[in-house]
Amino acid sequence: MDDLYWLSDEQMAKLSPFFPKSHGKPRVDDRRVLSGIIFINRNGLRWRDAPAAYGPHKTLYSRWKRWSEKGIFARMMAGLAAEHGEAMTVMIDATYLKAHRTATSMAAKKGGRGRLIGRTKGGMNTKLHAICDSQGRPLNLFVTAGPVSDYIGARALLSSLPKVDWLLGDRGYDADWFRDALKDKGIRACIPGRKQRKTTVKYDKRRYKRRNRIEIMFGRLKDWRRIATRYDRCPKVFLSAIALAATV
Repeated sequence: MDDLYWLSDEQMAKLSPFFPKSHGKPRVDDRRVLSGIIFINRNGLRWRDAPAAYGPHKTLYSRWKRWSEKGIFARMMAGLAAEHGEAMTVMIDATYLKAHRTATSMAAKKGGRGRLIGRTKGGMNTKLHAICDSQGRPLNLFVTAGPVSDYIGARALLSSLPKVDWLLGDRGYDADWFRDALKDKGIRACIPGRKQRKTTVKYDKRRYKRRNRIEIMFGRLKDWRRIATRYDRCPKVFLSAIALAATV
């Protein structure tokens, strides 16, 4: 079928170094299986609805589940992001991802981190915190429940910031501790001040306009229907879907 998605030779060459080694019986065609996984995630289909050209749907699901639990897809994104070579500007922001009822059903396992799903005015959702480079390419991702503050995501992503000159963020990241942490790293903050501040915060308005690239990045991630609407109960599997979209 001409309308099906297939990974190119160039894409396979970039991803194959992150594939786990096969033990015992060799794996079936990696290109076919991964292309099928991407097709399912991009279109938000059930695994049983996978086109026959990608092989048995149980094979696709088994590979997806196994590699997600091992963190293979997250490793792919992190490995490719490490090659970005960004030396000037990074951006930080967060966006809401709606959770389908299938993701919120059944109680979470005891002792676990939970589903990372919370209730907001817009309903049940998850919040995706992200760092991207000046071209809008994601460098690091962090998932929390919807009602969690942007500060929590900023604190979690702070240690992974690359050595750059500038960080762009909206008013949600206007906090003295965050500005001080960036200063300690030698990074200049381009973040407008909150309206409640008694003293006006100066920032480079012309540079700040470039922050729309992280908004574009979020829009492209949400083009994948399995990301725009969360169907997966396990947050690790859901983050794998986001990492895969960011990779290809």
